[in-house]
Parts: sequence; structure tokens; C-alpha cells
Amino acid sequence: MSTEHTPSSSAPTPALTYAPVRADADALRHYGALFAACFPGSAKFTPAYLRWLYVDNPDGPVAGYDAWDGERLAAHYVCVPGQALLGGQPARVLLSLNTATHPDYQGKGLFTRLAALTYDSAREQGYDAVYGVANANSTPGFIRKLGFQLVRPLEARVGLGGVGTRAHGQGAPVSFERVRSAAALAWRCANPDNPVRMRRAGALWQFDAAALGLARAYGELALPADPALAGVAGASAAGGWAPARLYLGLVPDSERRFTGYPTIPARLRPSPLNLIYRSLSGRVAALDPAAIRFSFLDFDAY
Repeated sequence: MSTEHTPSSSAPTPALTYAPVRADADALRHYGALFAACFPGSAKFTPAYLRWLYVDNPDGPVAGYDAWDGERLAAHYVCVPGQALLGGQPARVLLSLNTATHPDYQGKGLFTRLAALTYDSAREQGYDAVYGVANANSTPGFIRKLGFQLVRPLEARVGLGGVGTRAHGQGAPVSFERVRSAAALAWRCANPDNPVRMRRAGALWQFDAAALGLARAYGELALPADPALAGVAGASAAGGWAPARLYLGLVPDSERRFTGYPTIPARLRPSPLNLIYRSLSGRVAALDPAAIRFSFLDFDAY
């Protein structure tokens, strides 16, 4: 999330201190207060949610930077670590996620400064790339100021049944795909703000989460029938699965079918969502837009 508004005063910017994000209880309290000031209509940023997101991820604690004006938190930027395949090779990646600048400090370029510090530090820590999902308002800033690639707008469709994911080992080669251990999937499903359900269906694992009314966010993963994954599913799959499904994601062009999943008209979408990418290591400088596998599990919409 991000906020960019006119500063509340024309006073000169005070000297700020920049420091890596922390995940202790006091830091999470400051982050919660900043989110409340920036997003007063959101009930998402509870202590339980922040601890889940910032601390409990089995792929590691969050990476990012804060801007402090003395004891006052002026701005905050954080990325969530994960594993992926880049060009078919294992890679450590970051999901660009929470951005907040206090209303008293907006319009001073703090987000750009924090992002640059975050990416420099992440590169030194061995991360290969950072990716994110940006709306129409924030996409130009990521591209022009931070050097991101606009990979492709996400598909937004509502339909019934599966979306045609190939069985494990039969899919097309990909330029980008998230990969998760059983522990990482269990963590993703345990989002205290919006739990994700998981079940085995034929040769695939299916996932859903609350989204828009009767249509629940839906995704599929072509993973083998691992007993560890069955344990995750057993803990999360209770309740009936709604027939109407919202699909936000991408599949390789060679697999595109989407039978029974018409596109949501642009006028009915709140904002186009774009997959963006920036290499940190240089190993995969840019993604092939025609070879992306991506679902709602891979970002924070639901």
C-alpha cells in the first residue's frame, strides 16, 4: 500500500534517520500506528496480522527501511521474502508490499529513498529480484523512479471450475513462478486477516479466500500429492467451496484457456493490477511476459 498526497505544511523537511525495519513488539506497534494514520478505513493491520506477516514467515523476516524523525516514524517500506523460479532456476525474491508515509511527511520523496536503501541491502543479502503488483496510480512511479519492468497486467476473470492448470511436470517452462515449501504454504494459508483454504482436486491443489461477495478468490498449483501438503489442506479446507470464483493471475501463453472464465469488464474493476519486476542480481534482467505463472497467493490482495 502507498500514500502520496500534498504535504500538510510547507515547513522544511527535518533531518531524518534511516534504519532497517525491525520486527520486535515496539516496532510493530509503531507500524500499526502509522498504518492507522495513513489508512484510517482499513482494519487489516492488527497486531496479529503484522506479527504473521513480519515475523512468522518461514522464508525469513521482512526486509525494508524506516525513516524516523526523532522518536516519530515518518515513513515505512517493507518487502516480504520468498522463493521462486527465475528462468527455471531457484532464486530468493522479495515481494514489494507495505508502504506508508505519515501525512505530515508526504510529498518529500521518502518512499523512493526507502526503496533504494531496501534494494541495496537486499542485493548484499543475496536476493535475486523484487516483484510486486501495482495499481494504475503507482505503476508509473515504480517504472520511472525505481527501474521496475512492467511485466503484464493481471488477468481478472470470474467463472466456474478450474482455470486449466497443467498437472505437475506437464506445464510450460516459466520465466517467473513462486515456489513454496509445505511450511510456507501453511503460513500463507494462515493469514489472520483473510485465511486461505486449500484442498486436493485431481492432479492439482486448489486454493480460495474471501474476496468479492459470493465469488471467492481462486488459484491452482500443480504440486505433487505430498503428505505434508495434505496436512496443510486438512487444517484449512473446512466448509463448502463456492462455485463462483474470482481469478487474478497469469499463466503462460501456451497454456491460456480460461474456459468458462470471461474477463471482468474494465469499467467494473476497481483498478488495473500490473505485475512489476526488478532484478537485483542481474541474473534475470527482465521477465518474459508470455511465460509467467502467478496467482492471488503470490501477493496480498486476498
